Amino acid sequence: MIDAHVHYWRVDRGDYDWLTPDLPIHRDFLPVDAAPLFDAAGINGIVLVQAAATEAETRFLLSLAETDPRVKGVVGWTDMMAPDAPDRLAALAQHPRLRGIRPMWQDIADDEWMLRPEQDAAYRAVIGLGLAFDALARVRHLPHMPRLIERHPDLPLVIDHAAKPEIAAGHHAEWRAGMALLASFPHVRCKLSGLVTEAAPGAPLDALRPYADTLLELFGPQRLIFGSDWPVLTTRQDYATWWDWSHRLTASLSPAERDAVFGQNAAAFYGLHPTAKETQPA
Repeated sequence: MIDAHVHYWRVDRGDYDWLTPDLPIHRDFLPVDAAPLFDAAGINGIVLVQAAATEAETRFLLSLAETDPRVKGVVGWTDMMAPDAPDRLAALAQHPRLRGIRPMWQDIADDEWMLRPEQDAAYRAVIGLGLAFDALARVRHLPHMPRLIERHPDLPLVIDHAAKPEIAAGHHAEWRAGMALLASFPHVRCKLSGLVTEAAPGAPLDALRPYADTLLELFGPQRLIFGSDWPVLTTRQDYATWWDWSHRLTASLSPAERDAVFGQNAAAFYGLHPTAKETQPA
């Protein structure tokens, strides 16, 4: 069982610009806080995902991966626009736990920023280094993403949080159309994550079902990857509830298909490797 979207942070590091004191998650979240939740759910592997637009935070996450055997991979950050971005990526990728890169598209005003030609060398480096690419997209980004995919058809891409559909507002048609276009590219994956935080506070499971059903229809069980988005998740729901709901939303799948969604797809997409401890003979 792999949770492919987890955040750890330490507030005093000072580079989480979005994490303002008024937010209920403005405190440290570290492995010791998550371990009981993962133990209860049977999660034996996680992918840590960047939450700050700094390489320093990526190196912080990689340092946590060295001491926490549950961390199978890290999705980090680098300045995709920097002239030396390929060199920066290569330096980060020297750590075997770096398995992906994620620019923070949702915080960038220009919805077509992803298409700036200054980033082409960085995209090529991601591909050449065998890394994955997490697309932190919102619905407004969906019309532009096919051009990126066509420009870099070998870029392993996963859509984080299903592009954050506006569930609380009941918007579905525009989101579905954009996701259908992306799903037509057979190598594009999507994370079954982040739906709870896009719904209204206190929304029931059934509010998420039309969106989960659409993801199953468009991507199928071989291209969906489970993630929790913990601890951002906790602004709406607790871990145990999302774990239960995600299984209820995929209840139509066979056991083998669930194994894919809840672990195998993440391992294959990110190229996750066992820790040294796991490879030692018993």
